[in-house]
Amino acid sequence: MGDMQIMPGPRHRPPMKRPMWIIVLVSLVSMLLICAYVYPPHSHSACYVFSSRGCKAFTDWLPPMPAREYTDAEIASRVVIKEILSMPPTQSTNPKLAFMFLTRGSLPFEKLWDKFFHGHEGRFSVYVHASKEKPIHVSRYFFNQDIHSEKVIWGKISMVDAEKRLLAHALKDPDNQHFVLLSDSCVPLYKFDYVYNYLMYTNISYVDCFEDPGPHGNGRYSEHMLPEIEMSDFRKGAQWFSMKRQHALIVMADNLYYSKFKDYCKPGLEGRNCIADEHYLPTFFNIIDPGGIANWSVTHVDWSEAKWHPKSYRAQDVNFELLKNITSIDVSVHVTSDERKERQVRPCLWNGMQRPCYLFARKFYPEAVDNLMFLFSNYPTI
Repeated sequence: MGDMQIMPGPRHRPPMKRPMWIIVLVSLVSMLLICAYVYPPHSHSACYVFSSRGCKAFTDWLPPMPAREYTDAEIASRVVIKEILSMPPTQSTNPKLAFMFLTRGSLPFEKLWDKFFHGHEGRFSVYVHASKEKPIHVSRYFFNQDIHSEKVIWGKISMVDAEKRLLAHALKDPDNQHFVLLSDSCVPLYKFDYVYNYLMYTNISYVDCFEDPGPHGNGRYSEHMLPEIEMSDFRKGAQWFSMKRQHALIVMADNLYYSKFKDYCKPGLEGRNCIADEHYLPTFFNIIDPGGIANWSVTHVDWSEAKWHPKSYRAQDVNFELLKNITSIDVSVHVTSDERKERQVRPCLWNGMQRPCYLFARKFYPEAVDNLMFLFSNYPTI
């Protein structure tokens, strides 16, 4: 017995004190993520509570949303559009540019356009939609080129209707391969050959498109557009497009997305001032073929004055320096309308190479025509 060792009994440790603050913190974070997933923030500024990168950085942490089942109308629309986009481009022995003028009456710069078109007969077509009064033409290229027109009201779907009406008439000519929408205050910045090559030998359409989380962007969105158009799909851009034939065809084929904007994008609806021509095509192409557009327009306009309408140029403003400055721009800039006023800058790429962005410019007063004629005649790069 004396040789036996007495083994110590098991020691009883006091119960560990649980770090309650860690449990509470983890629980709060979990609840926050669950709530954000179920009820995503509708205010863009609210996203910056979580990250300086905004909503995108926050949603990167969340699990992917389950894929939405398309409606019958969406399936039918996408089948038709996919079939059109997959078709090889129409082969033409004489490919032409279609210049489509959306105007209220006579074109104040018709003499300038006459000089632009001269010597290039057979390489272009002209179409004029005059919504207010019958134009008086001074150029032979514009005679008998007026199409059936209807009244157009700024901000309403009638503007989009006029654009589609011009496209429909221009598409009747199988030789028209690229379609340019211009206003009565637009002028060319280059000679015809440069414009023709720039547009004809590209594989994209120049449709202005960007995401604006502010009141003049997503603030105009209506949930009545669901389920086909979600807020994340909603885009904004200038209406002055230049598009290839396949894209012109799918615009004419579309009724599903068009009807959403016809019914739920109009000034004063639900306290919003939704402008259909600023949102329909950018949103449509963002949903249907986002990689097929440049996301900027080849028509320059100056919004630096931050007013409802862009800057207009009078005769004394028009000189070589002005046009040189416009034609030297090779980056596209969009500014959001929220409190951050974020500048979205991207290079203007033509077939992968950075090139000047703009082929046309607006908004010029009629009094500037003589100065523009002089510049167009005396400077080979303009």
